[in-house]
Amino acid sequence: MTMKSRILILIVLAVAFCGMAGVASQGPPQQKVFASASDPDINIRKMCGQPPPPGVSAAEWELTCDSCTSMPTTKEASADGSVMTSHSCDGHYEVRIHVVSGKKSAPGTMRPIMKGGGLGADRPPAKQVGEIPEVEQTLTRYDAAYPFMNEKQVIMGETTIGGRRELYNDEGLFDIMELQRLALERASTARESIKIMGEFATKYGYGDWGECLTVGDGNEVWHFEIFGAGAVEKGAVWAAVRIPAGHVGVSANRPRIPELKLEDKDNYMASENVFQVAKDMGWWKQGEPFVFHKAYSGSGSLGSTRREWRVLSTMAPSLKLDPWDQNPPFTVKAEIKVGPRDLMRLHRDYYQGTDFDASQGGVAGPFGSPNRWGAATRPPEGFMGFERTISVHQCSYTTVIQARSWLPAWIGGVVWFANDDAKTSPFAPLYAGNTRIPEAYEIGTRAEFDRRSAWWSSNFVGNWANLNFGAMIQDIRESYTGIEDRLFAQQPVVEKVALELYKQDPNAAREYITGYSNRVTKDTIDAWWKLADTLVVKYQDAGGGLAGTQRQRAQYPKDWLEKNGYGTMKNPNAPPPAVVKEPVKEPIKK
Repeated sequence: MTMKSRILILIVLAVAFCGMAGVASQGPPQQKVFASASDPDINIRKMCGQPPPPGVSAAEWELTCDSCTSMPTTKEASADGSVMTSHSCDGHYEVRIHVVSGKKSAPGTMRPIMKGGGLGADRPPAKQVGEIPEVEQTLTRYDAAYPFMNEKQVIMGETTIGGRRELYNDEGLFDIMELQRLALERASTARESIKIMGEFATKYGYGDWGECLTVGDGNEVWHFEIFGAGAVEKGAVWAAVRIPAGHVGVSANRPRIPELKLEDKDNYMASENVFQVAKDMGWWKQGEPFVFHKAYSGSGSLGSTRREWRVLSTMAPSLKLDPWDQNPPFTVKAEIKVGPRDLMRLHRDYYQGTDFDASQGGVAGPFGSPNRWGAATRPPEGFMGFERTISVHQCSYTTVIQARSWLPAWIGGVVWFANDDAKTSPFAPLYAGNTRIPEAYEIGTRAEFDRRSAWWSSNFVGNWANLNFGAMIQDIRESYTGIEDRLFAQQPVVEKVALELYKQDPNAAREYITGYSNRVTKDTIDAWWKLADTLVVKYQDAGGGLAGTQRQRAQYPKDWLEKNGYGTMKNPNAPPPAVVKEPVKEPIKK
């Protein structure tokens, strides 16, 4: 063997040895490591709908419920044939919204399951707790604390409903926000959305407190409620009821689904275990009517039923519903033709003109503020604390959403979006077909004041109004009414142009409505910052900083002063009051 041959053999052996060493060093394929589904950072307890804990009165517990209100409305009840729903996201939640574009994925692609988050940039973010196979094509959707619409004009509202503690299982991989994202990525109808959410929650586990979603499309709207399946089983219990034609419903932080009639498949859906779990837990006996909300919740609270009364009695005043009734109707047949502005008014409501008007009474202060902070004491047992109104100052955003079957989905789906508290904020339109939104909606954190943020414009106005709510709310209402009047007047013209464009080129129509909504939402944000500056100047030093006839100095109302001891403290150094002598009357001469 020549020297050259020996060198070649050594090279071959060296390469082979190194290759084997490389394979050995790689070991088995690396397993993906996910966060624990029970991680405390992603399982922040939601208190709404829960019974009061030991040592806390029912009255005090009412105001811990910072969560939401939703008003599903059928197309037969609406003024123009729209299916509508709504959502006030009440509490410390994410204030940024985004358009998430649909995407195409190769076979074998996995979709991460994210859990937690949704509370804002200043709170812990969502973490990946698992994965599922991705579909070939996802749909474009809106993302927010609670996602609300996709490009097929599937629309959603949300409220936390608590339920029985025994049902909660934080080992479940899905929370409600991730179920919403999944459904909006994949579903073209409300029914399909509910089936997707039910299927994946059952298979991978629902690890959140009880939740209600009001889910609609251009033809119908459903009331969907879901809970965990208990500490032993990592699954879900859920049911859904179609809102009857011509009716309006409401969800206000407690389970509401009545008796299930699953033989009527057009109007009812539920998980396979819906009866068995209730039976096993002793919450229902075979042979009794199966009332879903009684089995899985128990009693409600006035913080919920008062809001239900306000919505339902507004829609059907002839029923003369009792505001103290703890079991109001599930839905009512609307006696008015309901438009999006009717839902906006309700989301701005604090029971004006009723015995429960939050702008009245001593706690409202001299200037009639309906906003309530915490109470340092508890009311006596059997008495109420503050009213939990529909509109609350701690709201993160409000949506009123329309789905219209007679229009292409990109044009037919429109969300009227208001930042922060609706009673001190304007609504402006964003369409299902939007490919982008203004940056001002995509930025902002409660931890840092930012004039670039749309949310901060509304939050500032709302907080500034607390200085003299009774006066400033007049300026605020005038401003948002003027903005919304213009937007609603423009809507049919804009959509007529968009529809004509759509017939020629759908993508051109999509760009047109994207451009329009971006322009008017930017104008709305600018107008609200201008209003903020105006309020600062107009009401400086209680309104005394302006000259002449512009001056509107605030004055404490007479009745409020009298009730609060004004003028009752005696000055010991004050001279005695002057004695006024009666004039002597001279006798009349005859």
